[in-house]
Parts: sequence; C-alpha cells; structure tokens
Amino acid sequence: MLIRFEVANFRSVLDPVELSMVAVDRDRVEARPVPNLGESLLPVVAIFGPNASGKSNVIAALTWLRSAVQLSLRYWDDEIPVEPFAFADGGDRPSEFTIESVISGVRFEYVVELDRQAVHYEALFHYPEKKRRRIFEREGGEFKLQRGLGNLSGTRELLTSRTLALSIARRFDEPLVSDFARDLLAIQAIGPKPRIKYSLHSGSPNSTIRWFEETSDRGQPPLPGFEDLGAPSQADRAQALALLRLADLGIDDVMIDRRELSYSGADEMPGTLTQRRVRLVHRAADERVPLEFAAESEGTRTWFRLIGPVLDALKAGSPLLFDELDASLHPTLSMQLIRLFHDPATNPRGAQLIFTSHDTSLLNHLNRDEVWLTEKTEDGATRLGALAEFAGERVRRSQNLEKAYLHGRFGALPEVDRTEFLRALGLIG
Repeated sequence: MLIRFEVANFRSVLDPVELSMVAVDRDRVEARPVPNLGESLLPVVAIFGPNASGKSNVIAALTWLRSAVQLSLRYWDDEIPVEPFAFADGGDRPSEFTIESVISGVRFEYVVELDRQAVHYEALFHYPEKKRRRIFEREGGEFKLQRGLGNLSGTRELLTSRTLALSIARRFDEPLVSDFARDLLAIQAIGPKPRIKYSLHSGSPNSTIRWFEETSDRGQPPLPGFEDLGAPSQADRAQALALLRLADLGIDDVMIDRRELSYSGADEMPGTLTQRRVRLVHRAADERVPLEFAAESEGTRTWFRLIGPVLDALKAGSPLLFDELDASLHPTLSMQLIRLFHDPATNPRGAQLIFTSHDTSLLNHLNRDEVWLTEKTEDGATRLGALAEFAGERVRRSQNLEKAYLHGRFGALPEVDRTEFLRALGLIG
C-alpha cells in the first residue's frame, strides 16, 4: 500500500508538497492497520480545490514517476521529459520525487532528483526491522549497492546519466527491487491523458474487455477472494458483470465478438485485421437488445471503461488514480466507487483510490483524514494541505465537511470577482 508521495518542482508544484495515506482516525473500519509500520493506511483519499490550483498535477506527478520507471531505459536517450515549474527559479532546480510504500509488511522508500539533462540522485531503501537500509544509491556517476546484492552489479554497465537505475535493476532477479518496481508499476491512472511524452493511460475499453471475454471457469471465488492474480476466469466475468449492473444502466450482459477487416497496406498488398466488437445488451420489457458500444451514452461508456482498472486494482491491491472523478461519473456512481474501496469485504487486499474532484457532495462520504486541499499561492505555485490539520487547527471528526467547505471554512475555493467583467460590459464605470 502507498504510504506517502512527495513532489517538488513539477508543473505547478514548486516547493515540496506531500500526499499522505496515513490515517488520523485509526479506529475506523476503513483504516488498514500495518503492524510493522505502527500506523494504519487509508484506502481512499480525495483532493479538492479550485480550478487551476494544481489538483491534477499532484496526480500527474505520481503517474509521471510510474511511467518514468517503466520507460526511461528505452526512451530517455536525448532528454528527460520532465516539466519543471515554469516561473521563479523552477528551470534552475531539479525536480524531486519521493514515494514510500509497504510491501509484504516492509516499508520501502524511493527517491529521485533529476532535470532534463541528467539524474542527479536516486536511491531505493527498505526498513527491515524498522531500520533504514540501502538497496542501491546513485549520486552523479557513483553507484552503491547493499552487500549481498551482487546480482544487481550489471546495473552499472547499463547506467547512463539519463537512465533511472530502477528501470535497469528491476530486470535482474532480485526480489527486493523487482517486488518494489512491480508494486510501483501496478499504479493505474484514469482521467484526462497526462501531458507527458510516452505516458501510459489506463481506462481504455480494452482494459475492461478482457474481463468479459469467455474463458474456462477455473473455480475461482468471487469477491471477496481474488486468490488468482492471473487471467480473468468465469467468476471474474461475473464480478465484472455485477459491477456493470451496479450502475443500473439497464444493461443485462456484454457481447464480444471478433470480425475480420480487410485493408491495403502501404505496398498495396491486401491484408486482414482482427477487431473485437463490443455490444452492451439492454433489457426492455421482455426484449434483450444488443447496442454498439459507440451508440451508448458517455456516462455508460465511462462506467464500462472503469470496470477493468477498478477490478484490476481490487484484485492486485494496487493504487488507482482518478483525475476529475466528478467530470466522468454521476455522484451516485462516484459514491458507489468510494464504497467499493472503503469496504474490506470488497477490497480485501488494500487497494487505494486517489482522486480529484469538485463535487462537494462526496465530502459526505469521506472522513476528515481522507480529504486534501489545493490552493495556488501568489507566485502561481500549488500548495497542498490535509483538511484534518487545516491551518494548524484540528478539524473535528463530526464536522459536516461539505457545509464547512462551501462556507469557505477550509479555503480552497475560487475567488470570484465580477468587477472586470461588468466593466467590460459597460455596466459599471
């Protein structure tokens, strides 16, 4: 599970901001105890704030780090595609990323400092018996390894100034590194496509389609359970169908078939392409009518696209990042999604949902330690703070968060001044 994430000098973020998944109210059933950590971690965190305050950039920073670890070895030959803060001295400072996670009860910490020309510092630590130990650390051209990890020595041979050591080391057979990298790469992101080169984007229909394709029933239990992390089974298909029906869209089933499409290549040689066709079967009185996916409403298509990433996250116990949740889903469906991650019965592996939103009604379904707020400072930089400790004053557990937020109790609201607009219309002098 993710413990915390910190970023500095990335897009609208200049000074370091931290998003923590550590629970304040540890006695809640939703909080997941981690004995070796001595803390409980949250399965849901939401980020609220005005437009252009940097909510999405917090999500984008974590997505960027995930993609960087996967792609730096292949694509960072000429330049590192990082986006520093555009004003002040952002261009003269390195961008910094820190992520801490707990894997099989052990805390890991990964730190990276880089700019467009080079990786200046990178390190992976773990905390066996609660004591910090280095797995690897690189500073400039110097690369150090923990004793006993000689099988990672080949990392030195492939390391360049613009390649992440983790991108290389994860390819060697060393569980300390490969387990952490696998956990980081399991993070999924949904929402507006991140503005980064070579970024990956989850939430396409294809990530859901495989959950509905017919496979042999291997006797896997439905939710909760998720004992098999491999390809979806018939039981998995039943879970996906139940999640689709949960939205009460009048859909009874999903039909997937393949069709051959003919085409002519660049050399005018004919060929065929196999395409999967998705149709959602609607029930109307005594009829069951399949409709093409493209004919469905945007809301229906969005919910369908969500099913694959959501079930993947619940099955693997991994984080799911959702930018602009309210722009994609009806509040009722957003609430149902939050409930899926909150409930230990449907989320037995500790998957985490991190989302941004403007929908204040969702505050009624969130605890005070699950809400974070963004504001923009005078120099245009993003400031991120926990609602539970807003302005140094502890927010009461019983407080009506939506009402207090809308009344400006926590700030993070847009400042609306109509003066200039009314003057432009000639309505005032």
